[in-house]
Amino acid sequence: MRSLDDKAREAKGKKAAIGPDIDLDAYSLESPAHGELKDLQVLPAADREKMALAGLDISEGERAGTYIQKDAFPIHSGSHQDGLEIIPIKKALAEMDWIQEYYWKLASVDADKYTARARLDLQNGYVIRALPGKKITLPAQACLYLEKEGFNQNVHNIIIAEEDSELHIISGCASASHVTRGLHVGITEYYVKKNATLSFSMIHHWAEDVVVRPRSVGIVEKGGLFLSNYISMKPVKSVQSYPTIYLVGKGAVARSYSLLVGSPGSELDVGGRIYLKAKDTRAEIISRAITNGGNIISRGDIVGEVPGVRGHLECHGLILNGGVMHAIPELKGMVDGVELSHEAAVGKIAQEEILYLMSRGMTEEKAAATIVRGFLSVDIPGLPAPLQAEIDRAVDLSQKEMM
Repeated sequence: MRSLDDKAREAKGKKAAIGPDIDLDAYSLESPAHGELKDLQVLPAADREKMALAGLDISEGERAGTYIQKDAFPIHSGSHQDGLEIIPIKKALAEMDWIQEYYWKLASVDADKYTARARLDLQNGYVIRALPGKKITLPAQACLYLEKEGFNQNVHNIIIAEEDSELHIISGCASASHVTRGLHVGITEYYVKKNATLSFSMIHHWAEDVVVRPRSVGIVEKGGLFLSNYISMKPVKSVQSYPTIYLVGKGAVARSYSLLVGSPGSELDVGGRIYLKAKDTRAEIISRAITNGGNIISRGDIVGEVPGVRGHLECHGLILNGGVMHAIPELKGMVDGVELSHEAAVGKIAQEEILYLMSRGMTEEKAAATIVRGFLSVDIPGLPAPLQAEIDRAVDLSQKEMM
């Protein structure tokens, strides 16, 4: 039987099924050592500012716990709430036998050369777990930060909401102000146990020449709820993200929301796939995308495998200043009795809407900004107020810069 390392070595040159190919050898795997910090206030002011823009609360006052990794090294990790565990994954692999039940159990190590790189050149990543029955109402936070120019950061994250638990995470990915190029490869495996709730909100704040290759897979058991929010509104060279979620227990629900802005030179290929594999499961994939001169592919795929399941897709795109918008909604019903629907639209700001708002006393610029802000506003049911506030803040900041 081949080991995981054997499978990864065989997949080292395997290109991804979609998106542009990346030369991994163009990026460095070596970085300076970064020591642990007890107090985040000692971080350089420029780092604190960049991390804050990606949703990180440096004071930790409104967070249940924190994980921060700079290049290859965890610099801050810990929980402030009973029932919440936050552990660097290398520490978990070395000291905790139970982690082997989750490590590389959902994601395929030989899917492509990026999964192979994450296995063979793992630097770190995190394990965040809510223990059974624990309601972690304040969000935990994680930040994966690029400090070295041209660095290839490889991480593996495992997130577990145990039975009857509640867990909310805000994850910010960012690069230092002096960094212009780099590569981030991230594996994330989500486990939502029976009657558990997990919300995961990702805010990207990379540099203009950074390439991002996340590979994420999740499983939701009976009565579980998984909310996924993905926000990428800053210039970035290339993002390719297509998480897959399996609803395997009766009444399981998954909702995926993405807010995207494609700047000039950016290539965003973002979407998700949800499998409805048990009775009474429900899925929703909603995307709002604006191209401001970049290229965006917005994908969504819902697969209904048993009777009585329901799923809905929305892909709405807005073209402001050139670029390409490509919406690809897919539905697959495999038996009688599934209910799947989608709507997709690509367009521009309607001139009559601009004129109407101007007639109400707005300038043309203010009117356009108001329309864009409304387009990006998505009501996310079940999201705690602190997470919704962070998402709203990210939208506001990006919308102001874009306009």
